[in-house]
Amino acid sequence: MDAASAVNHQHLVFEDGLALECGVTLARMVVAYQSYGTLNAAKSNAILICHALTGDQYVAETHPITGKRGWWDLVVGPGRPIDTDRFFVVCANVLGGCMGSTGPRSPRDGNPEEPWGTDFPPITIRDMVRAQKKLVDALGITRLFAVVGGSMGGMQVLEWAATYPEAVFAAVPIATAAYHSAQNIAFQEVGRQAIFADPDWEGGRYWASGKIPARGLGIARMAAHITYLSEQALTRKFGRRLQGGEGGLSMFGDIFEVESYLQHQGSTFVRRFDANSYLTITRAMDWFDLAADYDGDLSRAFASNPARFCLISFTSDWLFPTAASRAIVHALNHAAANVSFVEITSDKGHDAFLLEEPDFFRTLAGFLAGCAEHAGIGR
Repeated sequence: MDAASAVNHQHLVFEDGLALECGVTLARMVVAYQSYGTLNAAKSNAILICHALTGDQYVAETHPITGKRGWWDLVVGPGRPIDTDRFFVVCANVLGGCMGSTGPRSPRDGNPEEPWGTDFPPITIRDMVRAQKKLVDALGITRLFAVVGGSMGGMQVLEWAATYPEAVFAAVPIATAAYHSAQNIAFQEVGRQAIFADPDWEGGRYWASGKIPARGLGIARMAAHITYLSEQALTRKFGRRLQGGEGGLSMFGDIFEVESYLQHQGSTFVRRFDANSYLTITRAMDWFDLAADYDGDLSRAFASNPARFCLISFTSDWLFPTAASRAIVHALNHAAANVSFVEITSDKGHDAFLLEEPDFFRTLAGFLAGCAEHAGIGR
């Protein structure tokens, strides 16, 4: 049994399953989630947080596997931008994930000895959102006060607004885009090929021999992590400093501090993430193109949308650059939607939304507070 399976994740089981966009129907679906704060009597103060590619539902508490702080505990908590004294916050592990929700390492046909593995059907961002909608409905929430997320989480926010416009009062897509660019697809393909090239990959059935393609998955994480940072951030943090100070040249082993950092990122990642889930989720991101179902016209995805939108980008984010957020803002403007947009000056790259950024915190807190007043949600 892997570490994630040993954790008693908060979850709901949907015996009616879910019909996926690929045409396959999951006969049974589990959605694992965490919640924070208290749902008010009117059930009007719920915020759904959508996590990014390598995130999970443990937003604002100690992670049960890594022992590290929640990935967004700078943002979520009492008195923080997403104030759990005021809002009821829910975050679900995405469909296809590996922290309790149905995914490639979930038992297939109820047989715990036979996970789905590479037979897990291809999923889309919309499938993830439809699974979340079933969770929200089961919690008795008919309209979310807000849906918030960065990166792949932002894609889910956009899908929520487009697919369930009447179920979203406010939407905050952060550091995201309406489609995955060719450059982003290329970076993710490098990661997938690294996994495939690992001798322990074993055609995706690595679990049968108790192995994991750690080397390949670690390299995939290293390559992806570079895209989350900026040149300025890497230079400030590591520069060209040698590991252990000045020393002799070596063809092998750690030479520069940045190499050691990336290797650490890779080695810690493989302890908590499943390779088949990585493949499944990265493909879902690659397929995401919100305008595709609207004849390429993104504004039609938001036609007559009643939600209030706040788009946030960061100046040094080259993975999901500001131009991608502006394109969404232009589409929302064309659809006559209620939209605001803020570009935050930061040298921390794509990961800026996960780090200490006071301007970002103020923007998010201010937008949510304004929306709460309009919605009549008290403190």
